[in-house]
Amino acid sequence: QTPAAAQSKRIMLYGATAHIGNGDVIESSLIILEDGKILTIEDASKIRIDISNAEYYDVIGKHAYPGFILPNTTLGLADIDAVRATRDFDEVGAFNPHIRSIIAYNTDSPVIPTIRTNGILIGQITPQGGTISGTSSIVEFDAWNYEDALYKEDDAIHLNWPSSPWLYGKHKHKEESIDRHKEEITELENFFNKAKSYSLTTATKTDLRLEAMRGVFEGSKKLFIHARSVKEIKSAVLFAQRMNIENMVLVGADDAWRIADFLADNEIPVILNRLHRLPIRKDEDIDIAFKTAKILSDAGVLYCLDYAGKMGRMGSRNLPFTAGTSAAYGLTKEEALMSITLNSAKILGI
Repeated sequence: QTPAAAQSKRIMLYGATAHIGNGDVIESSLIILEDGKILTIEDASKIRIDISNAEYYDVIGKHAYPGFILPNTTLGLADIDAVRATRDFDEVGAFNPHIRSIIAYNTDSPVIPTIRTNGILIGQITPQGGTISGTSSIVEFDAWNYEDALYKEDDAIHLNWPSSPWLYGKHKHKEESIDRHKEEITELENFFNKAKSYSLTTATKTDLRLEAMRGVFEGSKKLFIHARSVKEIKSAVLFAQRMNIENMVLVGADDAWRIADFLADNEIPVILNRLHRLPIRKDEDIDIAFKTAKILSDAGVLYCLDYAGKMGRMGSRNLPFTAGTSAAYGLTKEEALMSITLNSAKILGI
């Protein structure tokens, strides 16, 4: 797929059932596009139109949807996992807030066309690895190069919260695992305190790592914290509150269903990671991941869906199917659509 040329003529789509993405549905719609933007979505039975100077398409009987949004993806940062030179999503070192994913984003990735054909048009290109992976950016997938693709530059810093030793023992002995976990938290707090002090003063010498953190404390960048278990999630939220970070988003959140009220009370948005998976504990319902979106919705938590994981890039095309699974397990179809359109836009700040 090559990028489309600039729109030169008004386009009108008549008669489709338009799913707006905010819960509304227009059974017989008129959609007008001009200068690359959606100008109008109206009930076609209530307006008169002049089609003489437009490209007019009769799409009666078809359904029209907003473009889907894919948060937290390494799409365009790697092509062949077995070839190290094509893997640009994981930088050496633990604290890398200054690593910018947009510089490595490859618009020529052969995976991108496969997800565009399934309706995914915008994505948050996100680095992985280390404690602080780096800075993500939001792109449109219809572009010749990363400069053309760029939709929102350096939108968020991504922090991987230290894994809880109570759920995933990273060391052979429990005591050693707990001690290492405490050390990781201390290192993290020291780095954030240093970065916060740096952001409040005028430094005589620029520190690239601390400079990249400035936006988190000033509010121009969001802090996306990747955490899974209850202990990790609560620790991460309380940490952000201690650091006076207001723009925090929780990513992954396998256990979010267990503490939905806590997340709602603290107004923490959640990006649910890959619902098509097994539970993380043997005693959990086999379909708990499928039901999580409904549980968060009922609790009043702002949430959206992504498709990160080991097959995150190749599996990204399945994003709309995760929304479909959520609809099969409690959400209405329009609520499920919101979880990959409007809710995603709200959480990403676009």
